[in-house]
This record gives sequence, structure tokens and C-alpha cells, in this order.
Amino acid sequence: MGDIPFTKNRTGPEREAAIRAAVNSADRLPSMTQHSRLAVAGDESIFLKFLESPEVHNWIYSLPKPLTMESVAAFIADGLSARERGEGLLSLNFDEDGAVSGYTEVLIWPEWAAGEVGGAIRPDLQNRGQGGAGMAATFTWMFETLDLDIICNTTALDNFRMQKLFARMGFEHKGDTQSVRPDGTFRPSQIWEITREAWLANVRERSS
Repeated sequence: MGDIPFTKNRTGPEREAAIRAAVNSADRLPSMTQHSRLAVAGDESIFLKFLESPEVHNWIYSLPKPLTMESVAAFIADGLSARERGEGLLSLNFDEDGAVSGYTEVLIWPEWAAGEVGGAIRPDLQNRGQGGAGMAATFTWMFETLDLDIICNTTALDNFRMQKLFARMGFEHKGDTQSVRPDGTFRPSQIWEITREAWLANVRERSS
């Protein structure tokens, strides 16, 4: 049993199956861009070009290393397999020229009715509010469409920008952990968590 999600309330088999079915049937994730879709085999070239920026990949522990056509293709294949199991989704955002402008990875623990969101946007599009708005829309979608109870995210100990964003969104810092990278190495991380009730109450308050 891993450290995340921090809060583990075992759900029943029927609800677990319903969550898996909802993930499996999803054909897109919320996006602040005009065009987004789930990643598919053959996207590795355009996705690799996006991921090669150090301002993108340096912060994300779940990405393969080294970043190559083969490793990115395998990362996409893992995302497709996760969708089939009802345990994850990988989505790409595109700009008006068809280049990848961002991506979102959703990981789901159906047995706990919990999930995690990761991803990044292109450096030239950062600090415009798109990242925070996209995450907020995805959180709401995960609670309402996938019927989750908990969203549990991790962030690097020195990623103060994300820590401030989570705190501003109402997440609670639950402690620290060692996130495991695909190559088996570790990244010290903070654990941030929010319940469905707390998140949707915040949404209602912001919209009133």
C-alpha cells in the first residue's frame, strides 16, 4: 500500500466498477484550449518535442527518463492501458498551429474513489492563469463525472508555486512522501489532498 492517496476509504465493488467504467468511457478531459484529445499511438513525436523543454520535464517525476521516442511511446501506451483498466487518462492540448501546448495525466484509484492530476503547459503559455483554471476544471470533472471522493496530489518540496496554488485552492498539506520515478529512483514530495465536499463548496462560493 503506497502513501497516496493519504486518505483511504475502501469503496464497494459496485462503485469501484462504476468508477472504472466512467474512466474507460471518457473520450476527453476538460481543457482551456480550443483543441484537446486523448493521446494515441503515433503522438510520440509531437509529445516528445513538448516534453524536451527543461521547464516542463524537470518538475514532473512520473515522466520517463531519458526522454526518447521509444520511452514517450511507452508512456502513451501506459496511458491507453490505464484507460482500459479504468485507472487513468492521458490528454494532449494543442495550439492553433497543431503543436502540443500542454498535457494532463489523470491517475485513478477506483478502490479508494480517489485520483491525482499531473501535467504541464508550454513555458511561453505559463503565468497566464491557464494552468490553474485547467486544473480546477479537471478537479470538478473528476468529482462530478467520475464520482470520486478525494483528490490527492503531490509536488516537489521546492515547487513553491504549486504548493501555493494547492493551498489557495483549499487543499490540505497532509505530509511528505517519497514519490517513485519510472526508473525506480525517488523524489521527496509533499502530499496535498481535498475532499469532494470541500472542493464543491469552494466552487459554489467562488461562483456566488
